[in-house]
Order: sequence, then structure tokens, then C-alpha cells
Amino acid sequence: MRLHHLSLSFVAVFAALALAQPARANVMIIIDKSAQKMTVTVNGEDRYTWPVSTGRPGYDTPSGEFQPFRMERDHFSREWDDAPMPNSVFFTKIGHAIHGTFEAKNLGRPASHGCVRLSTENAATLFALVKDEGVFNTRVRLIGETPKASDIPVARHEPAKDRDTARNRDSDREATRNTNREATRDTSRVYVRNDTTGDDDDAATSAQPQRSRPRSSPDPRAYYYRQPYYQQRYYGRGLFQSGW
Repeated sequence: MRLHHLSLSFVAVFAALALAQPARANVMIIIDKSAQKMTVTVNGEDRYTWPVSTGRPGYDTPSGEFQPFRMERDHFSREWDDAPMPNSVFFTKIGHAIHGTFEAKNLGRPASHGCVRLSTENAATLFALVKDEGVFNTRVRLIGETPKASDIPVARHEPAKDRDTARNRDSDREATRNTNREATRDTSRVYVRNDTTGDDDDAATSAQPQRSRPRSSPDPRAYYYRQPYYQQRYYGRGLFQSGW
């Protein structure tokens, strides 16, 4: 009888503890590969909608429903040159994960090697939500198909008319810049009025120092053809010259 009462008391205690714990919400992460969007619902209510980048053609992200099983705040890809994968939530055994990316410019179109990329801020928000609600209370569902390369939007080229207009505008700016430069150069010149007469000009010309003509440099070969000094000495004024 006592054992029966004891078992009933333990059951009551465990029930009270279970009721005292807050109920965990169910988190569903829905990724539409066709629209390159992620929708996060909590207990069936939409909470977040973010642009993503799934696997590009040749590295398609698998479709289906998955159970996340591992989380890493700071992870680096061993397969792709230690590429940073902040706030990773892994949902396949072969390494597919939802994680942040520093290439936010590619969000909204397929660009990854199979993972689901988010901006670093949104990845941190999702990581905190999954951690609070429990990784085993979270599901990942991937739907749609990866857009083909021809369907991926590209940067719009400027029409030829707009290019010609821009080219003419640049030419006009360059011409205006050159005109202003020439005007500045002309105003920087100094003009001196000459009120002197012709006589003054002659006097000024005569007063200028005359330039000396440069001396001609001696021919270095003359040294070798010069006679020795003892042959250049003359004795008397006779008809014959003699030396030592």
C-alpha cells in the first residue's frame, strides 16, 4: 500500500515538472528554390521571409523535408578551401547546411555549392531561434526547382541611345574643363608695357653683357704629335738646327 502511494507521488511530481517547463514551439523553415526565398514559421505563423541563395546548376540543393541535427556558430568548409560558414544549421549527413554568407550581393539567385545561404544578420537570427526552440523541434523543407542559367536575371545593359548620351555628356564636360584650363593659363600671364623709345632700346641692348665665345677645347691628339722639348730648342740663327 505504501509502495502504491509512493509511486503515485512520484508520478505527480514528474507531471508537475513537465507542466512547469515552457512548451517548445515547432519551427518550420520552408525554402523555395524557384523563388530563392526562405519563410520561417513558428507554430504555423509566418515570422520571417528572407532572400537566399541555394545551389547553382550542377550543385543543386536537395529537395524534401529534413530534420536538422547539428549546429555550429563558427564553421569553416573543409571541402571548399575553409570558406566561412557562420551560424550553420546542418540538415543532411553529407554536409548541406543553412548558414550566413559575406557575399550578400548574390542573394536572390542560385550561387552556392549546395548549401542555403543567408545574410549574416538573418543567419544569426535563425540560429538563435533554432537554439531557443530546439534543433529537434525544427524542420527544413525544400520545394521548387533551381532556375536554369538562362532564367537567372542578369544585370541590364544600358541601351545604345543612353550610352551615346552619356558619351556626349562626358565630351562636353571634357571640353568645358579644357576651356577653363586655358582661361586660367591666360590669366596667369603677366604683360609689361614698354614705354621706352628706340634710343633707349639701343642703349639697353648695348648695356647688356656680351657673351664670350667658348674656347675651343684642345685637340687631345696634339699632345702625341708634339715634338720633344729637346728637339724644339734652337741654337743660333744658322741654317742648320741642332739639338742634344
